Amino acid sequence: MILIDSFGWIEFFTDGPQADQYESHLKELSEVITPTIVLYEVYKKVRRERSEEDAFLVAAQMQKTRIVHLTAEIAFSAAELSLNYQLPMADSIIYSTARSEQCPVVTSDPHFEDLEGVVFVKSD
Repeated sequence: MILIDSFGWIEFFTDGPQADQYESHLKELSEVITPTIVLYEVYKKVRRERSEEDAFLVAAQMQKTRIVHLTAEIAFSAAELSLNYQLPMADSIIYSTARSEQCPVVTSDPHFEDLEGVVFVKSD
């Protein structure tokens, strides 16, 4: 199992320069974990920059993964991680979710670059 961060999903769906690297992690959607906050971030960005229809199509693809809801345990852990690593709220929830599921975060978000359990996708 892996967790693809919002950065990765957006890069993939917008066919950005790192899309191929993310595509290799998205071949088996049943092996991907998606926190609800990632659904929120990706839907919002696609809706704002493209259209509601595109946002719904993206959300439908993402819902083929295993969606993980924010629990009290994840929230408290996220707060501690945010304090310890100076992570923004969404990133700390994503990182906490990955830790609770014992899987790596795949991302290009610089907030995650030096954290344990992160597969950092760099530009070619």
